[in-house]
Amino acid sequence: MEDPISTSERRAKKEEAKRLKRKRIEEAGGVRPRKVKDDSEKVKGKILNNKKNNNSKKKKMTNHNNNNKNNLEKERHRFGRVMENVPCPNQARMSTLSIAIPGSIIANAQTRELRTHLVGQIARAAAVYHVDEIIVFDDKLSMEMKDRGGYRFRPHGPKIPKGREREDDNNHDDGEDKKTHENAEERVVHQKSDPHAFFARILQYCECPQYLRRHFFPMHPDLQFAGLLPPLDAPHHVRSGERSKYREGVVLDKRGNGPDAGSLVNCGIRSQPVEIDKVLAPGIRCTVKIDPKAYGSPRRINGIVVSPSAPTEEDGTYWGYTTRMAMDLNAVFSECPFGPNKYDLKIGTSERGNVTVDDEKFGLPSFRHSLVVFGGVAGIEECVDADESMSIPGEKSNTLFDIWLNTCPYQGSRTIRTEEAVLITLSRLRPHILKSSNHVEESKNEKDNDNGSGTMDSSNTNPDEKNDNTIPSPKDVVFSDEDPSDESSVDLNE
Repeated sequence: MEDPISTSERRAKKEEAKRLKRKRIEEAGGVRPRKVKDDSEKVKGKILNNKKNNNSKKKKMTNHNNNNKNNLEKERHRFGRVMENVPCPNQARMSTLSIAIPGSIIANAQTRELRTHLVGQIARAAAVYHVDEIIVFDDKLSMEMKDRGGYRFRPHGPKIPKGREREDDNNHDDGEDKKTHENAEERVVHQKSDPHAFFARILQYCECPQYLRRHFFPMHPDLQFAGLLPPLDAPHHVRSGERSKYREGVVLDKRGNGPDAGSLVNCGIRSQPVEIDKVLAPGIRCTVKIDPKAYGSPRRINGIVVSPSAPTEEDGTYWGYTTRMAMDLNAVFSECPFGPNKYDLKIGTSERGNVTVDDEKFGLPSFRHSLVVFGGVAGIEECVDADESMSIPGEKSNTLFDIWLNTCPYQGSRTIRTEEAVLITLSRLRPHILKSSNHVEESKNEKDNDNGSGTMDSSNTNPDEKNDNTIPSPKDVVFSDEDPSDESSVDLNE
């Protein structure tokens, strides 16, 4: 227990201190007395404070700049960094490369996730190897796609606990509306997609730039797992801040100011549509050429509508692929979109091919529009047999093509899947395709120069003489596995 004398003394000292403080406040006119600084001291204090603040800010800025420099250096020298720009050959390319794939390969996948991933692999391969056209044809061998845990439609609105019904449904005298709603919901739940339509839709979705997908692709069961698709990251998939010379866009239902103003196009530039030189119907996709210097100006950006092939024909920049559907294998050839000449180089792939890329004398003739056809699970031969429009049997499928090619002789597996065959074939044909397409451009330039100088081409003097650009018949190459066994009878392109 504390001493009562000591506590009373402490209280007396506190009271005395309070009394003296109140006395000083009264003498100062009711204001607490503080030490007044001179003007010189005030100025010195301000200068010191400013110096301290400036020094702290400089330190922060230097630290921030140093961190940015270090980060930039790390990014510059970091392995595996993504390219800012796709390598450009800086050489005009007038030739095209098309591939034809049967849609039946999609029906073999067990789930919609695997189907989506399979199409994404083919789309990536097409973008890497500069494929200009992908044809999805019906080989008459496809089966209905059976989904495991398919797409389920959930109508908008609050969830209804089990055992309860909506008051609106209970108040109806007749249950026709409720019955039709249930039937419609059931029809959507059990909806099955055609494998060819599924294949083409996913291909188009992959090729479309990200900022345009909302305009062209509404909600659909086939796009349920579109988030699993790997991005193509092609040159026409332009970033928002990239100053690209060409951009893909969708025409808006708006026009610029003025009587001669053109339509406004959404080209992926944030809150800044591009005014084109023409008036187009709203909702269509177009390619717009933009001056790179116009990106930094505060005014509205102006552009010119060009052909989708303009970037490729200017400097060889790859600008995506088009997707076409064919009813059968015969329609792949007859519905060619490249004019009356159609495909001047047709290549069929098969494990029973009589030509191989491994041959030292292998080469492709000069071409303008090439086509590579892949078989399905049973191969091109079975597709020809199943196609009633074909007048030849499957054994003579090689007569449909200029080259009957085996891109992977002496394969280690009994079968090669179609998505694998696409990668193998395009990678092995890539140097030959570049060489043959460049040869076409050089010969075309030489002919233009000869015609401009007034010289006459000697090849046209005799009309009965064959043209030099005709494709020579391939030589027969004999292999030890030319007659495959029963175990390896499945085609190369399973």
